[in-house]
Amino acid sequence: MALSSISCTGIYEELNTKGETLRKMQHKNVTLSLGRNEFKDVILCINFPSKREMKYTLREMQIHKKFAKDGKATIKLPNESAQVMISNCAPDQLIMFLKTMTTKLECLRKKGFVSDRLKWKSDLPRTFDEISPLTLRDLKEANEVKVKAAERLEDFTPKGKRKRMASDEKENMQPTGAKMARKLITTTDEKGAIGLRDSSRLLAAIENPVKLNKEQNAVLEAVRSGRNIFFTGSVGSGQGSLEQCIELASRTQIAQQWRKCHHLIIDEISMVDGDFFDKLETVGRVIRKSDKPFGGIQLIICGDFLQLPPVTKGEERRKFCFQSKAWRKCIDMNMELTDVRRQSDKTFISVLQNIRMGRCPEFVYTTLRGTAQNNIQQNGILATQLCTHKEDQINFLSPVPATLTLTVGAQVMLAKNVDITKGLVNGARGVVIGFETGSECNPIVKFLCGLETAVKPTRWTFKVSGGVLLTRKQIPLKLAWAISIHKSQGMTLDCVEISLSKVFESGQSYVALSRAKSLEGLRVLDFDRKCVRADPEVLKFYHKMGLKQKMLSGTIELESDIKRPKHW
Repeated sequence: MALSSISCTGIYEELNTKGETLRKMQHKNVTLSLGRNEFKDVILCINFPSKREMKYTLREMQIHKKFAKDGKATIKLPNESAQVMISNCAPDQLIMFLKTMTTKLECLRKKGFVSDRLKWKSDLPRTFDEISPLTLRDLKEANEVKVKAAERLEDFTPKGKRKRMASDEKENMQPTGAKMARKLITTTDEKGAIGLRDSSRLLAAIENPVKLNKEQNAVLEAVRSGRNIFFTGSVGSGQGSLEQCIELASRTQIAQQWRKCHHLIIDEISMVDGDFFDKLETVGRVIRKSDKPFGGIQLIICGDFLQLPPVTKGEERRKFCFQSKAWRKCIDMNMELTDVRRQSDKTFISVLQNIRMGRCPEFVYTTLRGTAQNNIQQNGILATQLCTHKEDQINFLSPVPATLTLTVGAQVMLAKNVDITKGLVNGARGVVIGFETGSECNPIVKFLCGLETAVKPTRWTFKVSGGVLLTRKQIPLKLAWAISIHKSQGMTLDCVEISLSKVFESGQSYVALSRAKSLEGLRVLDFDRKCVRADPEVLKFYHKMGLKQKMLSGTIELESDIKRPKHW
C-alpha cells in the first residue's frame, strides 16, 4: 500500500531567508519520486523534463494539503530553503503519495538519522532505490512518534489549561496524550498542513480489525499456516439485485466515497450495461439522500456507442446505457466530436466513417481488400495481430502480465504513456534489441518512432472496493504478436494485421480497423462485407441526437414549419 511517484504540473521555488523567491522553475509534466539512498534516508527526487534531477534528503518538511482532494498541494523544505507546488495531479494518487512520504519520514525519525560525520567517513557507493510500500508496522510506528510528540508538548502546557484538558479526558475516557494528539489534528488541518487524522484512522483499523465470520477465519488460518489455497464465492457486483447493491454501498467506507464524490467520469460508455447504469443512479440517490439524478453527482461521460457494446452471456438481453431510464433523466447535453486525431489520411478516415456506420460501398471494399498486400514490417518490428477472440492471442493479461519473459527480437508494445512528447505512448510498438548491463538489466527497445531506450519498471495503482489501493510494479511492456480486439480498444497501433473472418459483434470491425494510424500500417487478411456491422438501435439513437442538435443550432426547420407536399 503505497505510491512512490506521481506525475503533475510542478513549480519549484528556491527561497531566501525572508521567504522571497530567488529562482523558479515550472513545467506541466513533472515527476516526483520517493526513494532511499545508501544511508536509508528518505529522498525526494524532482524530475523536470530535459533538466537534471534534483534530490533532497528529507528531515524536516511542511505539507499543505488543504486542496489535495483537488489534486493540489505544497511541499516546503525548510532545510533546503525551497518548496514544490503541485497541481493537476490525480487526487487519490497525491493523497497516497503524501501519506507515504510523511509516514516513512516519521518511521526514520524513530530509528534515528545517520550523522553527517559518519556519512563523510563512509565509502559506500551512491544509490537511489524506490521506497518500499507502507506496512502496518510503519503506520503504527509513525503514529507512536506523533503521540509522543503530543505528550511532550503537553509537558509545556500551563497547569490551568492542563487541568481543564484532564477534565475533558475523563469525560471521554481517553488518555491525555491521545486527546492532545487529536487536538493537534484539528489545528494542523485548519492551517492546511498535513495532520495525523489519516494515520489515526488507519491505526484504528489496525487495532480494531473487521470481525471475520467462521468461513473467513478458516481461510485466514489456512493462509497463516502456509497452505496453498484457492477460495471462491459470489461478489456484490452489478449482477446482484438493486437491494444488494444498496446494501453494499451503505457500508461506511463506500458510503463516504459516494458522499464525497462531486464528478463521475465514465469512459468507454458503450460497454457499460444499461441496467447496471440504472442501479448506479438509484444507489447514488439513496446513499447521498438526494432526489437529484445520481444524488447530485455531475456526470461526464464519453465513448462511442458504435464501438464495442456491453458484454453479454448466452441469451442475455443487451441494453445500452442510452436505453436506460437513468440516461433520459440524467443527461442534459449530447455532443459529438468530429475532429479525427488518430488518423490524418482523408481516404482512410472516409473508410473508417463508413465502417463505423455499418456501410461498405465499393471504394471501401476495394481499399481494405488491397491492404492484404501491404508489407508493414519495419526495421524488424512485426505487425501486431488483432484477433476477435482472446483465445487467439499470446498474452491477454491487462495492463501487463505478472511475469514478463523477454529476449532479443521479442515484439513488444508499451502498456502505459511513458513520454508522450517522444511518441512513447500506450500502444507504441517496438522490438527488444538488448539489455542493460548491471543489476537492473532493463530491456533496451527500438521503437517504430526511431527511439532506442531502456524501458524501466513503473508502478500501476488500482483502487478497489473500500478505498483500498493495490499496486503492481512491472516493466511497462507486453508481448505484441497478438491481442484481442476488445483489449485493443483505446490503443493506437503503428502497424497492425487483422483477421475479421470471425467477427461476432457490432462495432468490432470498426474498433479493430480504427486502431491503425494509416492505411500503410494496416493489413487486413480476409476482409468481407459481412464483417461490417453497426447496431440498428445505436444508429437510431445517433440519428435522433443529430436531428436534435441541428434543431437546437437552427440548421434544420422544426417539423411544424416544414411545408409538406399535398400527397402526404
